[in-house]
Amino acid sequence: MYVDDKVLPPTQKGRFYELRAQGLRDFAGLSSDDEPLDPFALANYAKLMVVDFNMIMGLSEEARAHLLGQGSNAWSGGTASRPLPNGWRLVILNPTHGAQRNNATLMEEVCHVFLGHKANRLAIVAQDKHGKMASRDYNDDDEEAAYAVGAASLVPFTALRRFVFQGKTSKEIAQHFNVSRDLVEYRMKVSRLWQDYKAQHPEEIQRRYAQQNGYRGNAEGRRN
Repeated sequence: MYVDDKVLPPTQKGRFYELRAQGLRDFAGLSSDDEPLDPFALANYAKLMVVDFNMIMGLSEEARAHLLGQGSNAWSGGTASRPLPNGWRLVILNPTHGAQRNNATLMEEVCHVFLGHKANRLAIVAQDKHGKMASRDYNDDDEEAAYAVGAASLVPFTALRRFVFQGKTSKEIAQHFNVSRDLVEYRMKVSRLWQDYKAQHPEEIQRRYAQQNGYRGNAEGRRN
């Protein structure tokens, strides 16, 4: 079957996720492919209640300091597996992450609901002198699908492709859709637009990779 690669990504999995993302954008009432999507509006339809981190009761000061400090990069957010009496579920987003990253996190949680995924649970997997350690029981396929559909909902393929060939940078595209630059570049790579983007911005790519290699070199030098 012929598929127009100007309308849908060239891979089967990419098309599968894109079509579901289009359905979500249609449900949200968006009229154009370059209109930013507000995950917080969709969260209401998914019966997800986003609550402020500071409203969490029972956390020790040590745990709170770790989650917002040294351990802040280890978590983005999550949804309570047990619903409230009215059927809604609580969602906590990492307040140390910016609005762009929080948008992607919330969109992933929304997609779990719209895709009919079973809520993950927390299981005790080990215990040491520091106490119990909890590990989330992930379904890898569900996690991949929720993130991919969420990312495609936030950054649609047709708009992304058009912006790439218009010469826009990943930073400009990210600002347009109110998402992170990393998410935009993830979308480019899974949609097979990365090579086209690099051809449009060779100096930017060279500069960024040189900076990354410099950081790695400095880190290795400190370790040695």
